[in-house]
Amino acid sequence: MPLSSKISVAILGATGAVGTELRELLQSRNFPVAQLKLLASPRSAGRHLSFQGEDVLVEAVSENSFKNVDLVLASAGGSTSKAWAATAVESGAAVIDNSSAFRLNPEVPLVIPEVNPEAAATHQGIIANPNCTTILMAMAVWPLHQVQPVQRIIAATYQSASGAGARAMEEVKTQAKAILQGETPPTESFPYPLAFNLFPHNSPLNEQGYCQEEMKMVNETRKIFKAPQLRISATCVRVPVLRAHSEAINLEFTEPMPVAKARELLANAPGVRLVEDWQANYFPMPIDASGRDEVLVGRIRQDLSHPRSLELWLSGDQIRKGAALNAVQIAELLVARNWLKPTAVAVSH
Repeated sequence: MPLSSKISVAILGATGAVGTELRELLQSRNFPVAQLKLLASPRSAGRHLSFQGEDVLVEAVSENSFKNVDLVLASAGGSTSKAWAATAVESGAAVIDNSSAFRLNPEVPLVIPEVNPEAAATHQGIIANPNCTTILMAMAVWPLHQVQPVQRIIAATYQSASGAGARAMEEVKTQAKAILQGETPPTESFPYPLAFNLFPHNSPLNEQGYCQEEMKMVNETRKIFKAPQLRISATCVRVPVLRAHSEAINLEFTEPMPVAKARELLANAPGVRLVEDWQANYFPMPIDASGRDEVLVGRIRQDLSHPRSLELWLSGDQIRKGAALNAVQIAELLVARNWLKPTAVAVSH
């Protein structure tokens, strides 16, 4: 199916931060949309949102929502995806899911188009979008790993409020105003105030003391890289930044990777922008990454403690490449390579 062939698209979770970005990206990237359905919970239904100069009604998702739909971009949370993905596939649609519901299902491809596009060819109706922190890290690590295999990754994340959605972003603004006025900041999206504060990621902890977010980086990266034994450890932290995540990454290679070679590889890697001004001490920042498609990577340096390790720093827009953009790129891949229809029966709930 060439890109000129238009298809019917539905966005599930259309009123959220990622859903809003999906709608904008479909328009700005000229995705071949014949008809767009905007689906959400009953609470959000009834609104009208703009697409290609027209007002589109937001509908409450139902059993009949996916009839005559070719592609579903789902970003409404894991429970919603589990409830509706199979229904969409049974109706004939391919589903690109942005939640964690199917990422580790061995029957579901977990895809970053710049890293493992071929995985999308074998989908059985559902393709999973990786976690935002996984995507950003993989974009920086994969180009190096292809030339000199990485055998260990140590990552520390600095995750913005955008990772918890639009309401969390507004909550940080409200908290900042309250604190500056000497008032008690409200906490609804997060367990603690995030404004003027930071804390370890508040997802559930396992027996080893690693949180769910950290284990997503471990397990998803291993699946995408097809490297089940790759050693990875992560510490995920919420920071008082509105949009765009940052990560400090230490890479241990099987053989030394020259810093100059790493810079060359990343400067030419798709979807990556090298940002380094050593004289000005200017490197990737979330304020620069916000609204950008590329993952900004820089401050690449030799690890003083290990001859086969490098340090690097990155910032990337969690809502764009960390979520919506990656999903739209997968959709573009499916259409361009005629992979929209599944290769086998759909996976179950």
